[in-house]
Amino acid sequence: MSGHYLEVVDSAALQRRVCELGAAINSDYSGLNPVLVGVMKGCIPFIGDLIRCIETDHEVDFLLLTRFGSKGKVAVSMDTAISLEGRHVLLVEDIVDTGLTLSTLLRNLSVRNPASIKTVALLDKVPRRIVDVPLEYRGFEIGDEFLLGYGLDWEGRYRNLPGLWAVMDMERLQDLHETFPAIAFGSGGVDPAR
Repeated sequence: MSGHYLEVVDSAALQRRVCELGAAINSDYSGLNPVLVGVMKGCIPFIGDLIRCIETDHEVDFLLLTRFGSKGKVAVSMDTAISLEGRHVLLVEDIVDTGLTLSTLLRNLSVRNPASIKTVALLDKVPRRIVDVPLEYRGFEIGDEFLLGYGLDWEGRYRNLPGLWAVMDMERLQDLHETFPAIAFGSGGVDPAR
């Protein structure tokens, strides 16, 4: 274990929890043909694994958000192709922290007259919550640490890591960004940060 970063959820634990979420969705949505709407880009590994665990008929679509302005306002830059009217929608997020983005998305989707909207989030960063938002399906509750892997990134990097890693020393990660993936994938031998 390095003092600079630490694997907090390994690939096996992620897969187990994702399949538990899939089983709950199977039970709750049997015969309803829900639409899973993934919020890009961070949700891609999560939604890819989740849909393989959902046996009931379903469809998948995506939204892409853009942040702009000094206050980080959110706009939809790529919208769903599937009509959500009258459909049971499952909004799939990689992480929910303040709740502001999710609240905006739920308002955006509710005006499309879906039959229902529920949220699936891999990670719930409760200490950062500003707005109370519903999370009907939640993978893991986490603290305020900065995480990488399984869709979560730093400057566009590390989304491909199979586990979730907490960064304890961001400056050191920046210095070691070329070697960190080898360590995370288990092929790097000795951790150069030691």
